[in-house]
Amino acid sequence: MHAAASPPGPQTPQAYDTEFTLQLEKLRELLGTYLKAEDIERVAAAFLFSAEAHKGQFRISGDPYFSHPLAVTGILTGWHLDAQALMAALLHDVAEDTEITLAEIGEKFGKVTAELVDGVSKLDKIEFQSIEDAQAENFRKMLLAMARDVRVILIKLADRLHNMRTLDTLRPDKRRRIARETLEIYAPIANRLGLNNLYRELQELAFRHVYPMRYRVLAKAIKAARGNRREVVGKILQAIKARMDESAIEAEVMGREKHLFGIYRKMRGKSLSFSQVLDIYGFRVIVKDVPTCYLALGALHSLYKPVPGKFKDYIAIPKGNGYQSLHTTLIGPYGTPVEVQIRTTEMHHVAEAGVASHWLYKDDKSLSELQQRTHKWLQSLLELQSASGDSAEFLEHLKIDLFPGEVYVFTPKGKILPLPRGSTAVDFAYAVHTDIGNRCVACRINHELMPLRTELRNGDQVEIISAAHANPNPAWLSYVKTGKARSQIRHFLKTMQYEESAALGERLLAQALRPFEFTEGIADAVWEKFVLECGAKSKKEVLTDIGLGKRLPAIVARRLAAGIETGESAGEPKPQGPILIRGTEGMAVQLAHCCRPIPGDPIVGIIKKGQGLVVHLADCPSI
Repeated sequence: MHAAASPPGPQTPQAYDTEFTLQLEKLRELLGTYLKAEDIERVAAAFLFSAEAHKGQFRISGDPYFSHPLAVTGILTGWHLDAQALMAALLHDVAEDTEITLAEIGEKFGKVTAELVDGVSKLDKIEFQSIEDAQAENFRKMLLAMARDVRVILIKLADRLHNMRTLDTLRPDKRRRIARETLEIYAPIANRLGLNNLYRELQELAFRHVYPMRYRVLAKAIKAARGNRREVVGKILQAIKARMDESAIEAEVMGREKHLFGIYRKMRGKSLSFSQVLDIYGFRVIVKDVPTCYLALGALHSLYKPVPGKFKDYIAIPKGNGYQSLHTTLIGPYGTPVEVQIRTTEMHHVAEAGVASHWLYKDDKSLSELQQRTHKWLQSLLELQSASGDSAEFLEHLKIDLFPGEVYVFTPKGKILPLPRGSTAVDFAYAVHTDIGNRCVACRINHELMPLRTELRNGDQVEIISAAHANPNPAWLSYVKTGKARSQIRHFLKTMQYEESAALGERLLAQALRPFEFTEGIADAVWEKFVLECGAKSKKEVLTDIGLGKRLPAIVARRLAAGIETGESAGEPKPQGPILIRGTEGMAVQLAHCCRPIPGDPIVGIIKKGQGLVVHLADCPSI
């Protein structure tokens, strides 16, 4: 959020300085728990620099603007982020909202800090045709920076969280736009990175502003239900603790109320009223190791009857964001559904802090796998961006890939691939490798031949049948789900159109050059001179433009001929008259779309009922 130039109310410089001096001391104290003394001093220097840069600037709420970067830094200290990230958080609006440049930040606080600030900053210096274009290009810039350094997105998520917490001061239309953007992009990114606490809070805050009436009604209903169900929840909690003790399982058992947006989404997805949603509470059992997770599961299933088909083993098959737990649903007292998650302490760290646990819990063994998963996803963003035509297309593909539901399928060699729910065999083929996707012609699902558009289910074994000369079908775009599949299909089709246009342009130019009666081809030097003069990037671009109708072949031919006949006027082309085909008087004549013949090509005419005379190239494969 940009700074306002002047405050809505009075504030003396002395009060400003006193307030932030106290805040700096608090920050030093907090950083002392995990940073070295020299790093604390670097962060303190960034604090003072940013406070001075933002002096005299105020948020719309009337608070000093510096309170925002300070709050963002406070969120990041909760994840124990390093000094560079904290300095970037303190400075993240300096380059946007003051006269200070990124170069100055880099000189004073280091190149890495400046790069982090740049990754979080918007492209304010560029004019866009619409808010949507600006949003798409800013996301592209940020996510590419994030692929190089994950701290960029952690700073941006903390920035968005504080802005969402203070959204009430904005106009209703702006609140809704920012909240919807949070719901569609930022919250799913937090989920994808395993930042579950942040994910839930962003969803909750966004829900309140996108659907304010629904939020109030649901919050009131849950408040009323909380009192009614407190006794039942207490009984279940005590029963689970007692069963763990009886089974000699050392465990921490806790009850939790499900977050508002999760309940709303369940009601909407299953068309339920609030009274039909019985499981607004869940329970969590945290144990010391993986074998104990399964022992605890057995103990719970002996306490309450499990609901068939409601068990999920995310320990054996983790979610794409690294989340691991056993999930089971039991039938509790009075027929109340009881949802329980069972996990180890390490799994709990990853489940709550996700990729930020790299800084919080440096000794956890489970983190290396999480980092690998995160790195793989970030690299897939780079691939997605390179295959997307523009920033808007990239954002569209990103939203698809952030879709939370997943299915887990197997390759013939037993490797597990997570895909968005609703994915098809074509999505699977592209997930394995781009070349396999481009060449796939059929598939076997669980050893049976099935159409490529078949939706995959959990546990399916998928084998792709490919052919060397096969190409993507444009019809696939109507049913593929993943951003990778969609972007790679579009990329291939655009490239194929480009190649076909270049080939057509070459034929049209050859025909236009024929009247000049050159016995030899056009020399490279002549082509290079022409390409330079006409402002094209290459000979191929000129040919493609001719094929697409952007350049007239006769004009290109004349200028090339002039280049060959240096110092002389180019010869006038000799006119070639049309050839009369006997017996076709009054008959409709059309050029075949499959081979697109041009004047001068060897041709064959075929008379078709209802179409008249259809003209093909003599060597057209369609005849």
